[in-house]
Amino acid sequence: MDESTLIRRARTGDADAWEPLVSAHQDAVFRLSYLLLGDPDDAEDVAQETFLRAWNHLDRFDTARPLRPWLLSIASNLASNWRRSAGRYLSALTRAFRYEPPPASIEETSAQRMQASGLWKAIQTLNTADQQAVYLRYFLDLSVADTADALQIAEGTVKSRLSRALKKLQNIIREDFPILIEGQES
Repeated sequence: MDESTLIRRARTGDADAWEPLVSAHQDAVFRLSYLLLGDPDDAEDVAQETFLRAWNHLDRFDTARPLRPWLLSIASNLASNWRRSAGRYLSALTRAFRYEPPPASIEETSAQRMQASGLWKAIQTLNTADQQAVYLRYFLDLSVADTADALQIAEGTVKSRLSRALKKLQNIIREDFPILIEGQES
């Protein structure tokens, strides 16, 4: 069953139609929440609240659009509110190398962990808006249009944020995290 059909059924109160939608998007919502909050327990709370709010406001959702950007927008807003109200600081990107094949040796594992940690720290130095754009576009692999929907900004703004963020990140890595580019340059 396609997403818009499940949403229409869920609008009528069909919880069985809502479950596959939650399953399809829960990892992305949690990961964005974790990125913004840096704490898995807080991220889980925000993810749960995201789906609860989405369920309660499904009548406002345009089924002609994809659901994921709308959910990520809700999660982003909730996480921002959570961070403000709790005085929390944006902590970091996670699972940067989650889908990498397992390394062949302990040395490779150690090197990958050092690179992931360095990348994590480098991205933390960006402002929140730039972190969100980078995470949604490159780590969740959303299109520019879907990233714009999730952040509730224009596509051109996404492109300029990404361009600016990647330039900043390149300089930050070059200056503060050279281990990330050692052996990469030719």
